[in-house]
Amino acid sequence: MQHKTDAFARLLTIMDELREQCPWDRKQTFQSLRNLTIEETYELADAILEENLDEIKEEIGDLMLHMVFYAKIADEKGAFDIADALNAICDKLIKRHPHIYGEVTVNDEEDVKKNWEQLKLREGKKSVLSGVPRSLPAMVKAYRMQEKTKQVGFEWENSEQVWEKVEEELAEFREAMGQNLPPEKKEEEFGDILFSLINYARFQGIDPETALERVNQKFKKRFEYIEANAGKSLEEMSLKEMDALWEEAKGL
Repeated sequence: MQHKTDAFARLLTIMDELREQCPWDRKQTFQSLRNLTIEETYELADAILEENLDEIKEEIGDLMLHMVFYAKIADEKGAFDIADALNAICDKLIKRHPHIYGEVTVNDEEDVKKNWEQLKLREGKKSVLSGVPRSLPAMVKAYRMQEKTKQVGFEWENSEQVWEKVEEELAEFREAMGQNLPPEKKEEEFGDILFSLINYARFQGIDPETALERVNQKFKKRFEYIEANAGKSLEEMSLKEMDALWEEAKGL
């Protein structure tokens, strides 16, 4: 434990020194760091998807620096410091785990999730969806909203019902595409398909964001194989020639 606290103290010291001595670090604000933090978060997400432990370690460090940076700026404003932020999360974890730190009994993971959402509502949250960030990517947001509403009983009974909903939305979309409707209506119907497919994936234990990203990576790898082995510009190739290279890439 001591080596962990020593490492954290070292980071805090370096942050103090950078904020005092480095022109770039002195200039940073909550707003200027925000996009950089988002970028670092996605870099961690990439490393996790690739299961690259060395990169995961590096990206955890990068994100930890950002958390310390925000706390340092807040401390300078007299709002809070890193200890306040850490104690706040410790207090919240204890309060929201009464099955560990209290007298509540749970049977499984689902009971824990339900208790968590109920406790948040008792703490003054106006909606079970209030904790879903507005800036989340749409697919992740849909998945999280479905998970959260499930905890208060707003849920399909089985996956067959969910698949029927997918088929219903597909039929409505096909019908909309055959009519002279405004683009916004067609977009809405397409969104309904995606939302219902995400719901079905959730019922099947599939993370739709991860599934789509793996397909993205597969497509990228195969298309880059076409580019590398074309022998001429892609504009000069026929679709049949590109398909042949695509099939080769699939066999690798």
